[in-house]
Amino acid sequence: MFIGACVSSVGTWMQILAQAWLVLTITQSPFYLGLDAFLAGIPVFLFSIIGGVVADRVERRRVLLCSQYIQMVSAFTLMLLLYFHVVKIWHILCLSFISGTAQSFGGPAYSALIPTLVKKEDMPNAIALNSIQFNLARVLGPAIGGVIFDRLGADWCFGLNGLSFLAPVISLTILTTRYLPQKTGESVLASMKQGFRFIRHQGAMEALIFLAFSMTALGFPMMTFLPWFAKSVFHGGPWTFTLFLCSSGVGAVVGSLGVAWLGNVPHKGRIALGSLIWLGVGIAIFAMSQSIALSCVVLFLTGAGLMTVFANVNSLVQLITPNEMRGRVMSVYNSAFRGGMPMGNLLTGWLVPMFTAPIVLALNGLLLVLLALYFLLVQRKVATL
Repeated sequence: MFIGACVSSVGTWMQILAQAWLVLTITQSPFYLGLDAFLAGIPVFLFSIIGGVVADRVERRRVLLCSQYIQMVSAFTLMLLLYFHVVKIWHILCLSFISGTAQSFGGPAYSALIPTLVKKEDMPNAIALNSIQFNLARVLGPAIGGVIFDRLGADWCFGLNGLSFLAPVISLTILTTRYLPQKTGESVLASMKQGFRFIRHQGAMEALIFLAFSMTALGFPMMTFLPWFAKSVFHGGPWTFTLFLCSSGVGAVVGSLGVAWLGNVPHKGRIALGSLIWLGVGIAIFAMSQSIALSCVVLFLTGAGLMTVFANVNSLVQLITPNEMRGRVMSVYNSAFRGGMPMGNLLTGWLVPMFTAPIVLALNGLLLVLLALYFLLVQRKVATL
């Protein structure tokens, strides 16, 4: 299962690299970079909660297969549009929204499926290992994608991404584990309300979900605007962008390995908040950097910090959620985690033309530091976990 997900993630990062550079080439606008990322992420914010109810009511393997097929078709469609030289910016934006919608149903099903494959005490390691495969793909995807983009063109990146979805499809087909949902007479709305009630009465759950939203809203725009920094600040090309993506990916792999090595350690809340401070400081330094070498080092460190925050917050959410509620709770968590990306990307894309990218990203980093200090020193529900 993890191998199939890793292959698919490599293809996805190949497409992310090629698509970001294609959007920037077509429009020459940082706003459209943010808009494309917004449309790819907003369906997760809008539909993940419904996707969580579906994950608790339908066999999760089927939901995941349907999600993979839709994303595969979207990648092949973009490949054909570019191959025949008819691609327009609205094509890219629409396909990003369609793929994001598929992910909004596949994400909760995948998150809810992981605990059925491992024991509860092995959950932190499983989450960390899952992060490793994803972030290893962040290194391999841009590296391979950079070569293919340079030698063969963006259409090959999109086509290979489409083929990569065969790996998780095959893995899911041969998977023997099944989740058999309990039959219920509750309506979808009633199930959603039950999930929200659980979150409200589960101590630090609301704070964890708010942290997930804030981390992505303020932290991920740096990744979205890497092609803008590569082209406009450092006057480079796709290879500079690839170098930045790989630096961040290597750092994320190291961070995930560190979390897996530590295992089920105590004080996950404090570790997450300390790493959030680390992430905020790193974003501010990257924003003001005038050196490619310094930027790569900082991207490595922020990649490690981001994955440390994510793995610890995700572990805490999984560990305090019962299996019968897992789909709904993880859908709210995924909605917050993935929903922060489009909100932050759209707002950043709107602010960059007015205040410049370095100033906006530096402000994002400062806000992350202040947020972590608030939860560390004032509202201490997360810090005590």
